[in-house]
Amino acid sequence: MTITQLSSRRPYSAPVAPALPALRPVPDRAEARGFALYVGIDEVTAAQSGVSLAHLVAALKQTVADLVPDAQTHATVALAPRGAGGRDVDVVRLALHDPAADRNRAQPEPAAEVVVDLTRQHVRIHGRQVGLTEKEFRLFAQLIQHEGETVPRASLVSELWRDCTERPSLRTIDVHVRRLRAKLGEFQDIIHTVRGIGYRFDRHADVLVQAA
Repeated sequence: MTITQLSSRRPYSAPVAPALPALRPVPDRAEARGFALYVGIDEVTAAQSGVSLAHLVAALKQTVADLVPDAQTHATVALAPRGAGGRDVDVVRLALHDPAADRNRAQPEPAAEVVVDLTRQHVRIHGRQVGLTEKEFRLFAQLIQHEGETVPRASLVSELWRDCTERPSLRTIDVHVRRLRAKLGEFQDIIHTVRGIGYRFDRHADVLVQAA
């Protein structure tokens, strides 16, 4: 009786499988034989989430095995010099010789989404100028001029307040970085925090730096 009543109120319907994303058009005389997934994450970031790169690799391979038992997999970990700048996923693509990444590096896109003009001291995002204060721009410029290097907070304070007899605490830099990142919006990850030391500017594929 209970089954009949439930059936009359809410007829069973099989779940609808989600639509699968379509592949990009495959050229004639070609067929898709597999794929590469570039995962950008360093060992420290993984450890902060309670996992390791080896665990992530094993989990992804197991997911493929569960979905397609006959699939063959091979995982390669991308290595880079310690302290190398740049977004993790971009470093991975270059380290694993992704043809598209190499092409973009050899021929930078002139119409970048972010343009930093060091001569005129302004920043444009998507063609619109960003209203940075003098110290925010000087901070940004200082990090850019040391691209890929970690700049200590003390060095940034010395540069930004070099004409002042009294200098603020090192935490003042954190405040300025936070405001700068907020104005960079979706591109805030080009400024990387190095815990306990300072900050580093990491070049983004969509960032163009102009200088005299």
